[in-house]
Amino acid sequence: MAKTKPSHRASSKSSTLLHAPKPPRHRKSKPPPSPSTLIAEASTLLVSSSPSEALPLALRAESLIRSSNSAAKHALLPALNLLAQIHLDLGDGDVARDYFLKAVELDPEGEIAEGEGGGAEKFLWLSQLSEEGGRESVEWFERGCEVLRKHINILEKDILESPSTDEERDTQVDADLQEKKRKLAEALCGVVEIYMTDLSLEPDAEEQCERLIAEALIVAPNSPEPLQTLASVRISQLKTEEARAALSKSLSLWKDDNLGDEGSLTPDFPTRISLARLLMEVSMLDEALMVLERLVREDDQSVEAWYLGGWCLYLSAETTLKENVEERSSSLRSGRRWLKESLRLYKVLEYEDDRLQDHAAELVTDLDQELGQEDDDESQEDGLEGEWEDDEESGIEHRDDGDQEMEGT
Repeated sequence: MAKTKPSHRASSKSSTLLHAPKPPRHRKSKPPPSPSTLIAEASTLLVSSSPSEALPLALRAESLIRSSNSAAKHALLPALNLLAQIHLDLGDGDVARDYFLKAVELDPEGEIAEGEGGGAEKFLWLSQLSEEGGRESVEWFERGCEVLRKHINILEKDILESPSTDEERDTQVDADLQEKKRKLAEALCGVVEIYMTDLSLEPDAEEQCERLIAEALIVAPNSPEPLQTLASVRISQLKTEEARAALSKSLSLWKDDNLGDEGSLTPDFPTRISLARLLMEVSMLDEALMVLERLVREDDQSVEAWYLGGWCLYLSAETTLKENVEERSSSLRSGRRWLKESLRLYKVLEYEDDRLQDHAAELVTDLDQELGQEDDDESQEDGLEGEWEDDEESGIEHRDDGDQEMEGT
């Protein structure tokens, strides 16, 4: 009997099933980022100098919080504060002020915890962003100061009444306390500056300055800023020797610190620029130049630091070095180089300070008339063009590896 032909139906069916398209898998969609995640990411971008990238994340966080029915009223505070900071970095002070004002509406007394976006910071910023300045700025400062005083009292009470065996916790509490005191002292000094400028014609201006600076010195006796502000007040009162004493003490608190050292009391860049001006005003020219040399070492793009350094060297040549022909000439040449560098940066950076530019240009013209025109070879030897070289005249040692060190350090 002949063999029957095998059937392929079953195998055909199984083959069809085997090669049939698989049903689509439904991927689980990622949950949208939470407002706190967006705020954290935006904060990181802001710290890394990317405010434009941080802005959309912060706006999205604000939108999510506003649309949430379960969010507490003050939940918007971190987003509002962050948006204000972002706009400050973007150079839009008006928008930043609006965000800080919205934050004040949610926390008018600064009673909400700093970790939740409350505290004194918004008041202190509004004092600086005030459109009217003067009395309005003082009022914002006072609101911020009152919040800081309350926080300081709470922390001091906690230390006294709740002794702890947790060393790490005690260290953190003390650090928070010192930070609050530093901020309060700086805010009080800010009010002093207003009474010395916008409100200088007020009948009680001098009395207010004395009261405020006394409190600042009590709160933070080892902080450079109150001493510097005290010196400014004494200069305005023509008490030059007292001003010099205060400046010397302020400088002694940080001059031997390395920038970035833990616990360093080195003031920020703008504060040290102001310090250099005060030192020059009371003829502490060596100290002023030391400060300015450190500043250009930290930021060699600072128009004002180069300008003040050049002016300081010029003043030294015309006063303390006047009788020494060789040292006087050396100081004048160094001063001219600093001034020319400030004018070069002024143009490159499109800096806006006509008075600075005019004065620097006037000094350079005077120096050219006395010293003769500076040729290109001399300029290159001076180390302001091309590679850095040792320059004893300027007081800064320039090295080819990009490091700069002050003489005597």
